[in-house]
Amino acid sequence: MTTAAIFGLLGTELTPAERDFFRSADPWGFILFARNVESPAQLQRLTQDLRESVGRDAIVTIDQEGGRVQRMRAPHWAEWLPPLDDAVRGPDAMRLRYRLIGQELRGVGIDSDCAPTLDIASDETHPFLQNRCLGRTVEDVATRGRAVADGLLAAGVVPIMKHMPGHGRAVADSHHETPVVTTSHEELSQTDFAAFKALNDLPMGMSAHIRFDALDGTPATSSERMIGIIRDEIGFHGLLMTDDISMNGLSGTIGERSAASVAAGIDLILHCHGHMNEMEEVVANAGEMTPDAKRRADHALSNRREPDAAQTADLLAEYRALGGQVEWPAA
Repeated sequence: MTTAAIFGLLGTELTPAERDFFRSADPWGFILFARNVESPAQLQRLTQDLRESVGRDAIVTIDQEGGRVQRMRAPHWAEWLPPLDDAVRGPDAMRLRYRLIGQELRGVGIDSDCAPTLDIASDETHPFLQNRCLGRTVEDVATRGRAVADGLLAAGVVPIMKHMPGHGRAVADSHHETPVVTTSHEELSQTDFAAFKALNDLPMGMSAHIRFDALDGTPATSSERMIGIIRDEIGFHGLLMTDDISMNGLSGTIGERSAASVAAGIDLILHCHGHMNEMEEVVANAGEMTPDAKRRADHALSNRREPDAAQTADLLAEYRALGGQVEWPAA
């Protein structure tokens, strides 16, 4: 039985207890954070150990956006500008940037990235998110987001677009409380939702813990109405995962949040912190992946193709020729 979940772990090595738990729970995939990252050799061993724990080539993802949100950092990996600062250089530069990021990920056994962020930035967007966005208009976000996804896919890395159906209007941080958006359905359709609709063919997406009061009184992650909008109006038929189920943008126990999200139509529960007691709650309440979720998961995994042939030095030179700035690690 493959549990409808993606799990994190506590440290830089897989403990015997974690190994036994993952073997029994069989989560669909794993997510890594800075606490799990020490060196290239260590990270290569860890990703291999995670896959061996479930006995298959499970997906391993990470948040490697650049700027504040990048889990792999100097001296072993590149230091990137925040996405919003770099996006002004245009889609070609963004494609190269994420082609290089994807190359770094694949080099240590990571085959997915929680990017592109398709939330539309404004002056009101909460600071935790604002400079992680790709632009301030639907057109800019969609064009640059496509470039980000193309760069990752060329590196053999599965992109996960976020935060569906749009986090940009939130003036609160969903890590700490539930953001409430009062914008009309009509305006949301023309803006926030439209950015995701433009990339609705991507293989994976992540939901937002945001309440859209014009549509439903429940945060999108656990709202059947909002998941319906993601599927029907936005037209996204890929694999849909929650944002971290532990965030305070949701209420109730971890088990209650997991059960409500799956009931609303979510495919996978994302649990990030690696706390065993909470992961056990996810297993008990998320259950086995549905046949539809398995079909969407198989399609997502089919994007882990061999990277396009390209030399790092050539990609880096081309990126810099377009004005791109990056602190590249010494050989």
